[in-house]
This record gives sequence, structure tokens and C-alpha cells, in this order.
Amino acid sequence: MVAAQRWLVLVLMGVLSLVWMPPAALAQASTYAPPLSFSNAELRGRDFRGENLQAAEFSNANLSEADFTGADARGAIFSASVARETNFHGVDFSTGMLDSSNFTGADFSDALLIDTIMLRSTFDDADITGADFSGALLDGLQFRNLCAIASGTNPQTGVATRDSLGCR
Repeated sequence: MVAAQRWLVLVLMGVLSLVWMPPAALAQASTYAPPLSFSNAELRGRDFRGENLQAAEFSNANLSEADFTGADARGAIFSASVARETNFHGVDFSTGMLDSSNFTGADFSDALLIDTIMLRSTFDDADITGADFSGALLDGLQFRNLCAIASGTNPQTGVATRDSLGCR
């Protein structure tokens, strides 16, 4: 009988936890905005200046000539996208993913790329002046190419671009 009573109490607690939610949790749930998805989107020349793009997904998107100046893109995913001549000046990409994408001629000046995964992306003719790559995961070829052009110091973190890349 004791086992049956315990089982009944556990079932009732489970049902109550599904039905009742503390007011603080309800308030948080109602203000949470789900991540934005721009997968497979044509966004050439789009204006994202200063926008909150935390955890947004830009997979297989055309972002060429778009303007992301000062956007908050922490945790965002830019995977297999084209962002030629795109302005990422001062963007915070921390803990994001910029993989398998084409960033030819993009402006990453003063950007935060802290702990960002950047494998298999191209940065030919990109401006990385003052960018902070601390903890970023890069391919060997990317590392060599970025070290060849690295200069400046990030105005937010005070870290020199060359130091953040670990250039010699």
C-alpha cells in the first residue's frame, strides 16, 4: 500500500507541475523571443544595423553588401552563406559560428569574434582591423592569411588583433 501511495503522490506532483507554473517563469516565457531564422534567404543589401540578432540563423543565405554595423549577433550562425562586401563593423559574434561561408571583402573592423567557430570560411580582402579573435577556432590557412593582415586593437576589449589570433 505504501508503494501505491508514493506512486499516486508522484503522479499528482507531475500533473501539478504541468498545470501550474510560477508567475516569474510565466513572465520570462512570455518575453522570450525565439531565434530568428534567415535560412536560404536573399538578403543582399539588407540593413541590420544595430539589430538584436542573438542566436539568429543565416544558413545558406545571400548577405552580400548587407549592413550589420553594431549588431548583436552573439551565438548567431552564419553557415554556408555568401557575405561578400558585407559590413560587420563592430558586430559582436561571440560564441557564434561563421563556418563554410564566403566573407570576401567584408568589413570586420572592431568586431568581437570571441570563442567563435570560423572553420572553412574565406576572408580574402577582408578588413579585420581591431577585431578580437580571442579563443576563435580557425583553420591553419585562415590563421596564416589573417595574421598576414592583422592590425589594430579592439576598442571594447583592448586586445590587439594580432595577439587575439596568436600571431608571431
